[in-house]
Amino acid sequence: MFNSTLTEDERSHLPVDGAIMITASHLPYNRNGLKFFTSDGGLNKADIKDILERASKIYEESAHNNLKEQGEASKGVVTNVDYMSIYASDLVQAVRKSAGDKEKPLEELHIVVDAGNGAGGFFVDKVLKPLGAVTTGSQFLEPDGLFPNHIPNPEDKTAMKFITQAVLDNKADLGIIFDTDVDRSAAVDSRGRELNRNRLIALMAAIVLEEHPGTTVVTDSVTSDGLTVFIENKLGGKHHRFKRGYKNVIDEAIRLNSIGEESHLAMETSGHGALKENHWLDDGAYLMVKLLNKLAAARTLGSSIGSKVLTDLVEGLEEADVTVEIRLKIDQNHADLKGGSFRDYGESVLRHLENAISKDPNLRKAPVNHEGVRVSGYGGWFLLRLSLHDPVLPLNIEAQSNDDAIKLGLAVLAAVNEFPALDVTALNKFVHQ
Repeated sequence: MFNSTLTEDERSHLPVDGAIMITASHLPYNRNGLKFFTSDGGLNKADIKDILERASKIYEESAHNNLKEQGEASKGVVTNVDYMSIYASDLVQAVRKSAGDKEKPLEELHIVVDAGNGAGGFFVDKVLKPLGAVTTGSQFLEPDGLFPNHIPNPEDKTAMKFITQAVLDNKADLGIIFDTDVDRSAAVDSRGRELNRNRLIALMAAIVLEEHPGTTVVTDSVTSDGLTVFIENKLGGKHHRFKRGYKNVIDEAIRLNSIGEESHLAMETSGHGALKENHWLDDGAYLMVKLLNKLAAARTLGSSIGSKVLTDLVEGLEEADVTVEIRLKIDQNHADLKGGSFRDYGESVLRHLENAISKDPNLRKAPVNHEGVRVSGYGGWFLLRLSLHDPVLPLNIEAQSNDDAIKLGLAVLAAVNEFPALDVTALNKFVHQ
């Protein structure tokens, strides 16, 4: 929908001035929403509030006029356009170009797609097959808002098991999985190794830094210390860790460019990834095309190593053996809030934790941090932050062993135990397992 505001094609009445998409993402079927686009990108909350206020005013004024007359006067012309085919054709051309304009650069490569009954099923017939790929074993390609097979979410463990199994069962070279509206994606290599979260960011960083040496990669706040070492020490780039929320990450990359710090990739662990070359759109299909470009280029050179060309790019990424996320809920009715907001209470928890950490010689606070309290120690790290919308303090812990993860959890527990409105049941359970 965003690309329809950019594509030049008079026959198809393109580019359009604006686009509206009905979407639920991976939310339940009764939670539909609207996304609005112009050539400047997706509209934000302030824009949508403005539209609603204008619409409300027009509606109120129409109550004093003849609705039928007004409706007739504002009638436009409806034209049906198969824009998805135009969009998919652009993706196909991008891969062909990377392979020296070869017609079928993915010939004989076996690639399976799991669309999770979202909108990503088009990728098989409209992108992969024209490029010559074998796609048998692709699954859940028909849209179904009830999601009968699994939640279409590249972060979801069940969803990743489905695509991994499909790769292994079909002896495929690569597996691709999309979320519902295809703004997020992930991959699986021929051995069943997941390329999502930190690994996918590392892979995209490797590809982008080949094209733009030294560029800054912007990520969300929960990316690993190992990813920083990989981007900066191995790839020669700069890792700029920012707040959670894909729009925050993208907007920060745009801001850095505006002040003269070159950034070509903004990516969240959820699978949202946006590139400067693609107008900062978090397009999961375009992200996967960047991977296909590498496969196509390798194939053109006569290589038959399949997805190994991708997994070789993330060789050397240090990964934690233990990864934990624990959500500490704030009871908004608890007397300890003293009538204040959960946000104020959460901020006071973070300030107290920060003070407690400064007295522990085994722990050190991150020198640059844009969200919550991030601390390294015991061969790992933790981040405690306040949720963007909910009365929750999510705690992320990564460590090389369970014992080290527990030591980090105990450090947090000792500090937050002083706040009775905070439910630490899950954290207690983790440290006393």
